Amino acid sequence: MREYARLQTAILLRRLAYQLTRAAKSADPESIHDLRVSIRRLSGCLRVFAQFYPGNAPKRIRQRLGKLRESAGVVRDLDITLELMGQAGVSPRTSWVARLQDDRRQACRRLEREIRVWKYRGFSRKWRNRLDL
Repeated sequence: MREYARLQTAILLRRLAYQLTRAAKSADPESIHDLRVSIRRLSGCLRVFAQFYPGNAPKRIRQRLGKLRESAGVVRDLDITLELMGQAGVSPRTSWVARLQDDRRQACRRLEREIRVWKYRGFSRKWRNRLDL
């Protein structure tokens, strides 16, 4: 079971790294959604298999993932709001839609800065070491 847990965690960690790169290149709604899914799956894996990893590494990593998920969640919530407004027939030229689009651009910038920090710090390599992958 230990080897299965490590294999699954390694796969999900690679998937997160891929989705971070993808979201940094193109912060479109689909890439933001996929980033959030990869965060959620890795976090769940770390929770379920915590007993197979040293110390409190899984908990600390999950806490950091939670902060990233919150940043991506702000962008995703705005994407959904804009999509629903479009479906409801609200003109994209209204001041409210323009304000939401501006909020999304700002949230994307914050998320992109956070992603750059994650990549600069080499999160994937560090987490592999902490989890003995």
